[in-house]
Amino acid sequence: MPVQETLGLVIPTMREAECLPAVLRQTHAVLSDLRIPFEILVVDDDSRDGTAELVAAIARHAPQVRLLTRKRARGLAGAILHGWQHTDATLLGVMDADMQHPPALLATMVAEIAKGSDLVLASRYACGGRMQGWRPLRRFISAVSIWMTLPLQRGKMRVRDPMSGYFVVRRCCVENVLFRPTGFKLLLEILVRGRVRSVSEVPFAFGRRTAGRSKASPKVAWDFVRLLASLYRCRWKHPSLVGDVSAD
Repeated sequence: MPVQETLGLVIPTMREAECLPAVLRQTHAVLSDLRIPFEILVVDDDSRDGTAELVAAIARHAPQVRLLTRKRARGLAGAILHGWQHTDATLLGVMDADMQHPPALLATMVAEIAKGSDLVLASRYACGGRMQGWRPLRRFISAVSIWMTLPLQRGKMRVRDPMSGYFVVRRCCVENVLFRPTGFKLLLEILVRGRVRSVSEVPFAFGRRTAGRSKASPKVAWDFVRLLASLYRCRWKHPSLVGDVSAD
């Protein structure tokens, strides 16, 4: 008999209590309509803004929602990995808590996985995707960042939005791979170092932030540079670990 797929969706938070009620309500509603067992793991970096109390109140009516609090730890990638380590789901996902990632898209992403994809990402750059309210400088920085990843990506699986923070991946593709716990671009590392054989991109409109503040900072930029340097070193020293990046 085929194994029953299950979904463990991580929502990392850092002082985002204002956004959580809406995102948890909508996400729970979308996943409840799917024919797949699921859990939603809120991984909070010790915000102390009422997040713990809010999640506890929601969990009383929605037992699929759980809170994991990290003490003295920071970093988006680390929060995601922490959540994945605390679920035995066969499918692992992540989405932001600030409502810039539309929960309704989860239904399409899970459907793409069911069709056979190893990884499905919500893409701002796929045909039909867009960025709402982005200034020209931000668009330029994003485009340059993606261009810098192209030599790293496997030729037959190059994606338009390797910097996306909204995706679902099969556990078997990332299990026992040691990813960097610092930084904000876990998807890129999964694309380069994970055991991914097929990828689908689902276009979406990257929404405007409704609350909270952007996590972009010089440190985030530096972490990205360090990640690129690490992946390029891995590419040249151990090309077999990152697949054939030269093929088209």
